[in-house]
Amino acid sequence: MIVNIDGGFLEPGEARIPVTDGSFLYGDTLFETFKAREKKILFSAEHLDRLELSADLLGFPFDRKRIESALERTAQRMNRPVSRLRLTLTRGSFTGLEFPPAKAGRFVLIATPTEEPDAAERLQGAHCVFAPNRRVNPLSHLPQLKHGNYADCLYAMAHARKQGAREALFVTEDDEVIEGSTSNLFIVCGKSLITPPAGELVLPGVMRRQIMNAAADLDLECREETIRRKDLWTADEIFLTNSLIDVLPVTQVENQTVGGGRLWQSLLQQLQRTIDRQMQ
Repeated sequence: MIVNIDGGFLEPGEARIPVTDGSFLYGDTLFETFKAREKKILFSAEHLDRLELSADLLGFPFDRKRIESALERTAQRMNRPVSRLRLTLTRGSFTGLEFPPAKAGRFVLIATPTEEPDAAERLQGAHCVFAPNRRVNPLSHLPQLKHGNYADCLYAMAHARKQGAREALFVTEDDEVIEGSTSNLFIVCGKSLITPPAGELVLPGVMRRQIMNAAADLDLECREETIRRKDLWTADEIFLTNSLIDVLPVTQVENQTVGGGRLWQSLLQQLQRTIDRQMQ
């Protein structure tokens, strides 16, 4: 594990955040999760663009150049084939309910080894269940952000693990399936891709956008439309996306076999071409 706080490297056991920090008191943070292959962080500009927009909307301190430097220096220390990097922004220490001054802001960067789904796992596909709780947005007047108030996703994922499933899918009161606890959702009908519209409850995922770009490169139609629970049973394919798994097909939902198509393979291959260009 590599830990960097405010640009300085620390041993994991020595890394500390004060108990007065807003991350501890109020869960008031913003974060991004990156994937790195070798020493190259993938789609870092896209992640930082989203984080910068979120920071601007919520008034979080955000020194992009300093964070970019910390990311690059951390990447040079990584020695595993694939790594997961978690970047967290906090406002710093609070003395009451007023926001601290901007200079009090902190960032924490943690890098750990991870593994990508292998070919066998992708072919086997993922088992999903429906989350027992609702997706909530603590900032409902704004688009869904990567905010530290993450309890809904934690509880949904805990439910999935108890059921032996890979992911939990959130369903609204109107029976709309919107996203997973850690992933965006796509279905394939014919040669058209459909994904729920990003907004107050659906995160505009970085990998979601890359797959939409890949579809355009392959001359495939991709639409942002409502997906209802019944649509999962008739879709030719279902797959999940996020920055760590890239594309992972779903072959079971609530122990019922679904999907089975292979269009995801073409999308993954097109995505890999984009990644190969970044790795050069």
